[in-house]
Amino acid sequence: MPTTPRVGARVLLLDPADRVLLIHALDPKEPDHHWWELPGGGLEAGETLTEAALREVAEETGFTLSTLDRELWVGETRFHYQGRDHHRVDHVFLGRTHTTTPQLPRTPTENEKAGVIERRWWSAPELHQCPDKLVPATLPTLLDDFLAGRMGDSPLTLHG
Repeated sequence: MPTTPRVGARVLLLDPADRVLLIHALDPKEPDHHWWELPGGGLEAGETLTEAALREVAEETGFTLSTLDRELWVGETRFHYQGRDHHRVDHVFLGRTHTTTPQLPRTPTENEKAGVIERRWWSAPELHQCPDKLVPATLPTLLDDFLAGRMGDSPLTLHG
C-alpha cells in the first residue's frame, strides 16, 4: 500500500433543487466493481485545492464554476483500482450551479473514458435508496446534515 497519499479535491455540486451530481464509475480491470462518487481528482503541480476542484469539475462534468463555497470535509481512503493499491486524501468543497445543463463539453482523461459509466443528479431521498456503493459511504447522511444546517463551520474528517 502506498505510504504517501495522493491529495485531491472534490466538489459536492448542488443544483437549484439541492440535488447532488455524482459520477458512476467502474474499475476497467474489474467491471463488477463500480461506485458513485463526487466529481474531482488529484492536484497538478502548483495548483491549490480550489483550483484543482474547479478544473476537475469542468473537465469531468462540463460545469464551469467561478467560485466554491467552504470546505465541508476531508476524506481519507485506501482502495484497489486497476490492479494497484491507492491511498487518497480528498478535500471536499461545496459548489452550486444555477442549471443542470453543462456549459462546456467534458474533457475526460483516458482513465475516465475507460471508467466512467454515467453522471446523474440525486436528491437526498434518492441517495438513501441507492443500491450501489457510494464514496464516501456516509454521503447520504452528510448531504442530509448539510442541507439541514447540522454541519459545523470546520471541515469534518472522514476515514474509510
